[in-house]
Amino acid sequence: MKLRIISVLAAALLVGLPLAAPAASATATVHIKNFKFVPATVSVVRGTTVTFINDDQEPHTVTATDKSFDSEGLDTNGKWTPAFAKAGTFTYFCEMHPNMHGTVTVKAAQ
Repeated sequence: MKLRIISVLAAALLVGLPLAAPAASATATVHIKNFKFVPATVSVVRGTTVTFINDDQEPHTVTATDKSFDSEGLDTNGKWTPAFAKAGTFTYFCEMHPNMHGTVTVKAAQ
């Protein structure tokens, strides 16, 4: 029985069949609600996408303090999903409402 399992696995490798399902991509979500980013701080691993969803009746932006990313205007129910490929701490704000702030902390994959 053990030899049969090894033979099947070896055959699968030879023809290029995957032995496991590919890992699901990592995601996080930040809602824009009542003129706040909720949650205001998220921590993710490198390669994660973060979806920003505007739940307010007013338009908002998600703009990096250093201008490295900008969602442009998000209307009500608007979504924007950037991928964070680089480790670091990324602070952002809403250009239309500068008192709104948030942070994405990206850690190297473990």
